[in-house]
Amino acid sequence: MKNRSCSDTAIASVTQTDASLVPPTPARLFWSFLSIGAFTFGGGYAMLPLIQKSLVEKSKWLKDEEFVDAIAVAQSSPGPIAVNIAVMTGYKLKGLPGALASVLGAVLPSFTILLIIATFFLGVQDNRFVRGALTGMRPAIVALMASAVYDVGKKTIRSRQAAILSIIALLLLTVLQLHPVIVIIIAASAGLALNNHRTADQTSIEVSPDSHNPGESRGDK
Repeated sequence: MKNRSCSDTAIASVTQTDASLVPPTPARLFWSFLSIGAFTFGGGYAMLPLIQKSLVEKSKWLKDEEFVDAIAVAQSSPGPIAVNIAVMTGYKLKGLPGALASVLGAVLPSFTILLIIATFFLGVQDNRFVRGALTGMRPAIVALMASAVYDVGKKTIRSRQAAILSIIALLLLTVLQLHPVIVIIIAASAGLALNNHRTADQTSIEVSPDSHNPGESRGDK
């Protein structure tokens, strides 16, 4: 009876955990990106930490690795990264309807707010309160982006090779000021080379014990 009760409890806990993870739908993607777009200031990159917390940490619709891959593809594609990342994540989760819903949700708040602000911003852009508020928002946006980089980095950079590639990419971006697309291509090429080298090493390890078989077989004879 105790074993049965324990198994029932385990099944109930698993069912409860699965039920707590709400599956993505175009409507849910729309509202998720709508809430993200409504509270994002400072450009497309400022959306990344909010998207990461909403889709990866809270809803668990994406894994950290999938989110990083989506950022890489979005960065390599033409157009605003906010729209690109909405298309990538929405399409991955729910196909074309998900992509359209995500883009609409991400763009609608800024379009509406900017349409309203544009009617009177020219008259208040030199106001010291407005300029002070904008000046104070910029460091907070930088902190949000740094927090997202830290959260994603500690979950995806798990090897020495990945850490070295991250440092090299940072130096290429900041010191040499290469275009992000070029840096991504270099990193992708390095990743392919490392993966091929690792595969070759594993193959040689698997083959090397067999190289002793002829000698051993002759000794058996």
